[in-house]
Amino acid sequence: MRSFRPYGYAWLSLLIAWPAMAAGPTAWGEGMMVKVRPDDTVPGSATEVRLTAARNEFVSFQVVLHGGDTGLKAVRARLPSLDGPAALKEPDVTLYRQEYLVTREATVPGQPVGRWPDGLVPDTDEIAHEMRKAFPFDVPAHEARAIWVDVHVPEGAPPGEYTGLVTVEATGGFQWQVTARLTVVDAVMPGTSSLASVFPLSQSQVCLAHLGRTACSPAELQTLLVRYQQMALEHRITLPRLMSRGSWPPTWSMFDTTWGPSMDGTAPTRLSGARMTSLEFEGPFTADAVANFTAHMLERGWLDRAHARIGDEPPFGSSFDEVRTTGELVRQAAPGLRTMVTTNVFQAKAYALEPLVDILVPLVNHMDGTQAPFIGDQSGTYADFLSRPGTQLWTYQSCMSHGCAPGSLVPENQPGAGWPSYMVDRPSSKARAMEWLTFLFGGVGELYYETAAMLPTAWSDQYHYNGNGDGTLFYPGRPDVVGGQTHVPIASMRLKLIRQGMQDYEWLKAVSDAGDPGFARQVARELLPTAWQVPDDGAAFDAARLRLIQRYQELIEANPSAPRMSQKPAPVPVGPRDPGHSESPSTRGTTGGCGAAPGVFAADALLWAGWLLGRARRARGRRRPAPDARSGHSS
Repeated sequence: MRSFRPYGYAWLSLLIAWPAMAAGPTAWGEGMMVKVRPDDTVPGSATEVRLTAARNEFVSFQVVLHGGDTGLKAVRARLPSLDGPAALKEPDVTLYRQEYLVTREATVPGQPVGRWPDGLVPDTDEIAHEMRKAFPFDVPAHEARAIWVDVHVPEGAPPGEYTGLVTVEATGGFQWQVTARLTVVDAVMPGTSSLASVFPLSQSQVCLAHLGRTACSPAELQTLLVRYQQMALEHRITLPRLMSRGSWPPTWSMFDTTWGPSMDGTAPTRLSGARMTSLEFEGPFTADAVANFTAHMLERGWLDRAHARIGDEPPFGSSFDEVRTTGELVRQAAPGLRTMVTTNVFQAKAYALEPLVDILVPLVNHMDGTQAPFIGDQSGTYADFLSRPGTQLWTYQSCMSHGCAPGSLVPENQPGAGWPSYMVDRPSSKARAMEWLTFLFGGVGELYYETAAMLPTAWSDQYHYNGNGDGTLFYPGRPDVVGGQTHVPIASMRLKLIRQGMQDYEWLKAVSDAGDPGFARQVARELLPTAWQVPDDGAAFDAARLRLIQRYQELIEANPSAPRMSQKPAPVPVGPRDPGHSESPSTRGTTGGCGAAPGVFAADALLWAGWLLGRARRARGRRRPAPDARSGHSS
């Protein structure tokens, strides 16, 4: 027995040491819907990722690394191509290093604070095609890091199976490989989104972020704006405000030279034929200015995408009298120019604005809310408005998704549920939901109030309107920060997720246009029972998208003459309220402000408005929010 003990102790020692020996660095494949935080990511084991896409569609995935007990130094990654019936490679394959934004206050109580992945530094950027500082990077011991991969399927790529190998290497001989398998289906996604959009970009914030001053020369500004517009088009959204601040009217010949390609679909984007879906009048609201703008839009064939924003969230950004006066002016001076107001149908009716408005843009909270008069799906209440030719319903989400004022509590934001949100520290699914909901509501456009509100401090601080990332979807790609020689915009993960939502909308439309709108609505409604029940599970969105792709293929095979995705889609009608659609939660949330309509608690609206005014006053003298941003959140 005595002779056995040393071996027994040795075996016990081995058992105790084994976990430490096993905790080496590792890597694995992951889908796009997981936010890889450095401190709470458990090592995975997937050696491959599977993707499905149409031609002219983007798909994305991640390669995640964990440092184990030792960490990794000088990590580099490469994906030379995905090979199949053709070779997909640069510039259609892009790798990014994920940069972390450190949050200090949670957007929603209970969410962790600290490092959240968001900024995507490219290996070779999409705009200037210069090498940037994505690699190399280190992975500290006991922490995780992630590489984002974008794959664009060119319009001319043959359908079929494609395979690529992502190779990750680090000093000390570490090497890991993840296989990407891509199925390209026989469909062509339109380069221009079928869902129109208005996602403004603050010009002064762009100048400040890139050049260190709020005023750029016209040449400096236009160069930067063109690059941001190109990045926006590649993510299927439109930056609609293009006029340089100054005298009116602009020099139209210069405007056409600069912006004609983006309006006409000839800009150098990877999305074939991508063009802007909106262009906003930015001149003074005088009869001559509005008429001049409208005449030029008509001359260039752009009038169907042009609009005048005649009011912003009345009564907060504009008074109802101002909206009426401006609307009457536009109707008289330029009857062909569409008018837009961010408000709901209750307000439009109460203040007799409907005849003056062509595009109503209500909050998502007011389209399917939790408090009277917005309880349940409100799309049916827009039927009368939409019966007038030329009218449209758009939607938008705002700080109302998380609470605009400090200390706000939005009771619908429970684990596994909650409102759509473009905040950094919310689950990825929240940033992909708006386009699905817009489809369900019968909307044809989406508005977001700003994309560069905190651009100058985007790498370190985006806390704005009580949320991390509110109004900021880009990062400034200065050469001293991201490398290269040229200033470029840098995309956020949230911008990628919005693009994915836009592409989901294309599949919903494709199934509807091909003959089965009921199936498309069923899939969307099963995914999103209400607007405030967006699941945290990103895989649910991926599964719903695959169901749509499969159904589209079945419809086309059964009826070869059915409309194809690449054809101009027919408008989606506003359907009746879904039978059995859940009306309201057991706990009512407080709305108000941000477009509060008759029936919403006035005290809540006044509280929000008072806080907004106070914040605006406190912000004077600081560099945030954007100096040229208007007071309304939807500006």
